[in-house]
Amino acid sequence: MRNARFLVCALLVLGALTGFAQKNKEQKKPKIVVGIVVDQMRWDYLHTYYDRFVSGGFKRLFDGGYSCENTFIPYVPTYTSAGHASVYTGSVPALHGIVANYWYNRHEKRDVYCTEDNSVKGVGSSSKYGRMSPKNLWATTVTDELRIASGFQSKVIGIAIKDRGAILPAGHSANAAYWFDNESGGFISSSYYMNDFPRWMSDFNNQKLADKYMMNDWNLLYPPGKYRHLNEDSAYFENDLPGGRNHFPHRFTQDKKHRYEAFKTSPFGNTLTFEAAKAAIEGEKLGSGTATDFLALSFSSTDYVGHTFGTQSLELQDTYLRLDKEMEGFLTYLDEKFGKDNYLIFLTSDHGVTHTAGFLNKYKLPGGALREHFQLKKYVSDIVKNNLKMEDAVIKITNDQIFLNRSLPAAELAVLKKLIIDSLSAQPYFSNVVDLERLSESSLPTIVKERILNGFNQYLSGDIQYVFRPGWYDYGMRGTKHGAWNVYDARIPLLFYGANIKAGKLYREVYMTDIAPTVAALLRVQAPDASIGRVIEEVVD
Repeated sequence: MRNARFLVCALLVLGALTGFAQKNKEQKKPKIVVGIVVDQMRWDYLHTYYDRFVSGGFKRLFDGGYSCENTFIPYVPTYTSAGHASVYTGSVPALHGIVANYWYNRHEKRDVYCTEDNSVKGVGSSSKYGRMSPKNLWATTVTDELRIASGFQSKVIGIAIKDRGAILPAGHSANAAYWFDNESGGFISSSYYMNDFPRWMSDFNNQKLADKYMMNDWNLLYPPGKYRHLNEDSAYFENDLPGGRNHFPHRFTQDKKHRYEAFKTSPFGNTLTFEAAKAAIEGEKLGSGTATDFLALSFSSTDYVGHTFGTQSLELQDTYLRLDKEMEGFLTYLDEKFGKDNYLIFLTSDHGVTHTAGFLNKYKLPGGALREHFQLKKYVSDIVKNNLKMEDAVIKITNDQIFLNRSLPAAELAVLKKLIIDSLSAQPYFSNVVDLERLSESSLPTIVKERILNGFNQYLSGDIQYVFRPGWYDYGMRGTKHGAWNVYDARIPLLFYGANIKAGKLYREVYMTDIAPTVAALLRVQAPDASIGRVIEEVVD
């Protein structure tokens, strides 16, 4: 009997090991991973535009892939650089150091840009836009970990219109990152990555595609009936295209000062990014080696268009419908290049966005633009000067934080904090104003407290945090902004598609910080060194 039991156990163990080995064998690593960040893509856009998408673009990813329907950003402020850094590090600004696009460094007494690096120079252009690198990012990325795990045989390339959208995802050890140069109208890099510009990218730039795209007006892709009309095309709360106007057809300015800003604020910035992505795959022979390669793409023009025209504009709808058709073409290209089961895609966003104040007011919804009602900087300066007779007590107001002069005696600093907090708390635009040093003692709801804490960096953050009431933001009536903890800024799409991914939907709450460890698990490499995220098991199983 004992021998029979032993035999049964042995067979069960052998079967389990065989099944595991078979599963491991079947789940071969993809030839290439394509990470896609659609800048400023709200979660609901996938559903709002679903019936107008073509079958082979976003619908293909959504229906044929795995969609995490409740994905949230677990920190504030919800800005572009912090979003890209958090997606790829699996971490939060408190740990990876990218707290915003710009921040005030009280030790250097100046504003710092997230990817600035004056120790390097541009490659591909002599303009100031080339002096960039990932040196301000404190943590490794999943792309770094892939490079390490492969003995640096995996190639990693980052491409975006925005420098921060290319550099931060590509990580520290990338082969290259490329971003758009406002002076030359082509992609550039920096000496951090290379000394000489690759021939394939020079050839790509020599096509002058941005200039060719701007030879025609920007008109609607489809007949007007294909679009929702919640606003008139020239709504008063829409901004103008740089150097242009706020309605169709949009004519690209010949004014050199605004020419490429207008290009970026159009769907054709996304078109250029797709073309550069294909050129990189061909030029670098991505996906053709023995190790998995990684192409990190960020589509920046959705953000420029969204800020300028708002969530309900014809311009934004047209941008997404064009992006959808181009996504279809890109997926077909990947099918033909690598085979349908040999590439892995994840698609997400760095943040959402709120509706324009004018749109909210038009439909009697709560919210508004702070600058139209209240001059925050002047108000704070005046109350400090009038009540405490202090001239240099407030150093900076940025990223919803107030930086105070910490050299003041402790008693004076305490009085100063109380005055500002009490005064701002009495204003109808804020739901909470808190002392960041005593955040744990505040009466904030746990979710808001946690998100502020995750965004608080002791070395880089301020002293007082103000939280807007829902729908309010620090901007004017024309255009819109993001940055808040609220669902409109913090809920993002998350899709996995391709190699080893089954179709499905997940409705439990997951976070932006879960993306990097999940991708790492799919590739069977270590998660980034500051990662606090968890593997989304439903995607990996």
